[in-house]
Amino acid sequence: MGKWVIFDKWVITSILYVAVMIGGFTIYDEFIADDTKPVSAQEHQNDENHGEEDGSSHEHGSHSQHEDHSEVITFVQSDENEIKIFLKDKAGNPVNDLEVNHEKLLHLIIVDERLQKYYHVHPEQSGNGEFRIGNMLPEGFYKAFIDIKPKNLAFHAEPIPFVVGTPSGSTNNEELKPDNTLTQHIDGETVTLNMSSFDVNKPVTLAFDLDKTNLTPYLGAMGHVVILDETAQKFLHVHPANHEDPVFETEFKQPGIYKIWAEFKQHGKVRAFPFVVEIKGEN
Repeated sequence: MGKWVIFDKWVITSILYVAVMIGGFTIYDEFIADDTKPVSAQEHQNDENHGEEDGSSHEHGSHSQHEDHSEVITFVQSDENEIKIFLKDKAGNPVNDLEVNHEKLLHLIIVDERLQKYYHVHPEQSGNGEFRIGNMLPEGFYKAFIDIKPKNLAFHAEPIPFVVGTPSGSTNNEELKPDNTLTQHIDGETVTLNMSSFDVNKPVTLAFDLDKTNLTPYLGAMGHVVILDETAQKFLHVHPANHEDPVFETEFKQPGIYKIWAEFKQHGKVRAFPFVVEIKGEN
């Protein structure tokens, strides 16, 4: 498929996701009570957590190829005013029994089809197995990643394609290229990423050089890191190794191009610093 995140792939993927949802889950009519069609849905797989909420490094996402199927089914529905998220178990019952995960019941990560726009937001629960947030997105094609910790059900985050508005069928296709330097400047703040390794299937430490004078905890940690592969299929949400330092530990299971967003709260404002890296080696 190459290294292009192209419009046609996102459209085809969205259609396939909707087709699977309509054909494979008979609970659809019960799921959306107002009879409006959800933009997309995806059956998830069981995640692979590393560490606990005591501050040790841990991550969750979709990088492992050997997880069991998820027991939670997620749907995303958007209109001009709201983005709605629905959580169901395989029997069609709303999923409400969630653990607080870094101060929130649900984290919603959204990226556009070119991996240029990035949003980390926190919808509020509005009903049984239902969360809502105001729609802050411009017209376009997006993928959502829902990050939750059900108490008694297995869950694995997978990409959910959805569309906002009626975007044009033409986009500027740009290849995601590794950065020449891993330093970013945003709002007068400078952050440099230091990676211990760029090799596949090896433990990797992500250490960030930044001004820690006014660095304060954000969502219970000294930063958050979200990692996506270039096709926005593999998702990792990584938390720091301790409570004091912006140091993260992870592992890349496949070679390729990855985009990393490092979020830090400095001077009371949260900023996401993007980095693009290439992981080399054989599967």
